[in-house]
Amino acid sequence: MHIFLKRIFSHLLLALVFILASIFVVQKVNSTPFLHSQIVLIRRSLTHLQLSFDDSSREKVFIPYTKPFITLQGFNSSTTIIAWNDTAGKKGVDNNPLGTYKSATIAIDAPYFIAKNITFKNTSPRPTPGSNNSQAVALRISGDAAVFMGCQFLGAQDTLYDHKGRHFFQDCYVEGSVDFIFGNGLSMYRNCHLHAIGAPYQAITAQNRANPLDDSGFSFINCKVTGSGPLYLGRAWGTFSRVIYSFTYMDELVLPKGWNDWNDPKRQL
Repeated sequence: MHIFLKRIFSHLLLALVFILASIFVVQKVNSTPFLHSQIVLIRRSLTHLQLSFDDSSREKVFIPYTKPFITLQGFNSSTTIIAWNDTAGKKGVDNNPLGTYKSATIAIDAPYFIAKNITFKNTSPRPTPGSNNSQAVALRISGDAAVFMGCQFLGAQDTLYDHKGRHFFQDCYVEGSVDFIFGNGLSMYRNCHLHAIGAPYQAITAQNRANPLDDSGFSFINCKVTGSGPLYLGRAWGTFSRVIYSFTYMDELVLPKGWNDWNDPKRQL
């Protein structure tokens, strides 16, 4: 009987830890003063920061424009994880589909955001061929001057929404299937690992530069491309899509053609 009660207590304690972890980031972000000008450091060293522990503690993280200079720092990316499972087809509180934009596990509108040693994950199942509204974003970054170091971004279709603004990714790991780095950001990825997890039709990027005067594009420097193919380096979501790979190792899974014009020959300019 004593052993049974000890096990029950251990399970209850573990559940409490997960529930506290699930609300930790949201509470810290919400308590940050509006339009402040000093760095706010939020550290997490629990074994697993899981935002989808159960229905009663389901939270998504949103950092609004009015909360700049926030830093999220984990112990390491393999043990500090922020996860959620929304998709574009799921219905929100207004009973309408969330759409890709609102499917993100964590969304950042604030400028001067920094993340270190954290995994951002969308746990939705990998979409089946031909499925609709299966986009499932792990992280959306719309704020300017953001930095990610030693982070992981895990998902399938549309994993990392590099929406807009200037961003720097250092020593990061990005995993997905279709367009798993997409958006219209002006971003540099240095020493990053891009891993395709397999789909009938795959592409690493879908960059959305729509105007030749737009100052946006993705640059990959000293990166590595692995996984299962076949794989395009990118699809031209925008008419003037711009993506550059330099000094980057690529497995044989990359198609010799390299690029896909989104069935629009004008995008081959």
